[in-house]
This record gives sequence, C-alpha cells and structure tokens, in this order.
Amino acid sequence: MDIKVNDIVGRKSYNCDLMFRVIDIQHINNQKVAILYGEDFRLAADAPYTDLVVLNQNERVKLQQEYRTLEEQSLRLFRQDVDLIKHQQEYAATGGYVKPSNYFQMPGKVLHMDGDPSYLKKCMAVYEKIGIPVVGIHCNEKEMPERIGILMDQYRPDILVITGHDAYSKAKGKMSDINAYRHSRHFVQAVREARKKVPHLDQLVIFAGACQSHFESLIHAGANFASSPTRINIHALDPVYIVAKVSFTPFMERINVWDVLRNTLTGDKGLGGIETRGVLRTGMPYRPIIEEDE
Repeated sequence: MDIKVNDIVGRKSYNCDLMFRVIDIQHINNQKVAILYGEDFRLAADAPYTDLVVLNQNERVKLQQEYRTLEEQSLRLFRQDVDLIKHQQEYAATGGYVKPSNYFQMPGKVLHMDGDPSYLKKCMAVYEKIGIPVVGIHCNEKEMPERIGILMDQYRPDILVITGHDAYSKAKGKMSDINAYRHSRHFVQAVREARKKVPHLDQLVIFAGACQSHFESLIHAGANFASSPTRINIHALDPVYIVAKVSFTPFMERINVWDVLRNTLTGDKGLGGIETRGVLRTGMPYRPIIEEDE
C-alpha cells in the first residue's frame, strides 16, 4: 500500500489504537521510516513504513467518536465547574446581597504557543466556547526558547501555554535522561526563558509539555503545571482545561492541584503541578463601551 505525507494511519503493532498523520517519510539505516504526529494526542512517533496501514473512513469515524465522547464529557464537567465558580464569585462581588450589582470580570489572558497548527485550532475553538481571552501562536518546538521572550513582551499574558508534540524513546536513554525525549528540552528551555521575564509563580502561570514529556524537569524549570508524570500520552485539549480553571479562579484563591486535574481527559497520570493562585479579577461598575459619533 502506498502511504503518503498527510495520510491518516494506524500502527499495526499497536492494533491501530491511535490515529496519526504522516508528517514525513525518511530512510534511516536503510529502512523506510514514517514520522508521525497524533491526531488527537500530543504524541510524536517514528514507525517503520511496513508497520503502517491507512485507516479507512469507517475506522477513522469510530476512533474519532470515542475521542469526541471523552472530549464532550470533559467539557461538560468543566463547564459545570466554571458555572459554580462564577456563581460563587457573583455572591462575593455583591457582598451576598439579593439586589443585583453592576460588576464585571477579567479572566486571565492566555498566550498559547503550540507546535501543531491543527491542535492549536482545536484549542482556540474551546477557548472561544468558554470565553477566555487568548492569543494563539503556532511555533516549532525547537524555536520556542528564542521566540518566547519577544512574544511575552508583546502580549503580556497572565497564563502561558508551551506545548506541541513530544515522545520518550527508550533507545535514546533512560527515562531520567532529558535527551531521550523529542522536545522536552526545548520546552524546558522555553520555560526558563519565560521565568527570566516573570520569576514569580503567581504572576505568570505556566503550563508546559506534551505527550510523555519530562515532567520533573519542566516543574523544576518553573512551570506551574506540566506533563507527563507517568510518561503517558496527553490529549490535545488537556492544556486548555488546566489554564481555563486558572483563568476563572479568583486571584485571592489557591487552586488545589486535584481540582485542576479531575476534569481533564488524562488526569494525574498524564498531568501534574503545584499549588497556584487563580488570576480572575472582579471590578465594578460595569460600563458598556459606547462608540461616539465622529
């Protein structure tokens, strides 16, 4: 079977459990190898050309339906969580009075840097549904450390997302060796550069990592939340649910790490972090923007 760049494939050795898009086809050690990016999970992989099979429409629809069901369940739970936070904040903003008060809220601003343009598009759609102010930048993982400083100066975010694709390769070294990971060292360097700009963990909240990323190095570099504690795959939307929780939690409240992780698709096996303050601020009175006639 002829497999080409951009084909959607599965790996026969893994019973086609995940969908991948073929990014490149190379010859390595006299063997034809395909470079793969996960369609729904932030995983990068190499696979022998002979191990791949192009997934037909029915197979793709079946897998996509499984993923979409998980996404919908997670999004529904997260929306319930956000609604509860909003009701609590409304009560606090009005001092507990029954009389409605004219207030406004300012969720935390997000700068989302993503190594995959299709994942970035998915994430931006969810940010829009939830109502989070966000700037999305597609950037190759290797270029993130050198670009992050300029982007932070330009957009001055409250929350920074550094993500894309990653993978651990046993052939390259032990699990403790960051050089055995495809992009973890680039994510770590990007986090360090961001912390040079804003050292305080509560003045800039950082999520960093992708599938199988070196969790410990990312946290020690200065990330508040990161992947992947047990080196499993994370879903494309997991970073969105984490930063959205932070964005809608009032800045006077601390976020319990489990409260952040419980509505993600991956949970604490693929995501972790440290206790962090929210960034939502409430003000009053609310004044609509009125455009004056020229």
